[in-house]
Amino acid sequence: MDDDDRVFKALADPTRRHLLDRLFARDGRTLTELESELEMTRFGVMKHLKVLEEAGLVVSVKSGREKRHFLNPVPIRMVHDRWIDKFTERRVSALLDLKNELENPS
Repeated sequence: MDDDDRVFKALADPTRRHLLDRLFARDGRTLTELESELEMTRFGVMKHLKVLEEAGLVVSVKSGREKRHFLNPVPIRMVHDRWIDKFTERRVSALLDLKNELENPS
C-alpha cells in the first residue's frame, strides 16, 4: 500500500477525522484525553490512532509515563497538492483569463 492509499484510508473513517480535528484544535493530547471525547473503548481509539500513525498523519511522542499525540499535516498537504490543486488550477486560470479579458478588451 503506498502513502496516498494509507492517507485516504485513514481519512475515510469519520472517527479518525474526528481525532484529527481534536488534535488540530489542541495538539499534544494523550490517549485518555482523546478517548474521553469518543463513545468507544480505549482499545478502539488506540486502533484508530495506529492507522493515523501508519499514514503519517499523527506522530506520538513518549514523555515520561505519558504518550502525547501530535497532528502531522504534511501528508494531507501532499494529497492536496497532488489530487486537488491540479484540478482547481484550470478553473482559477480560466477566471483570471476572463477577468483580464473583461478589464482589457482589445
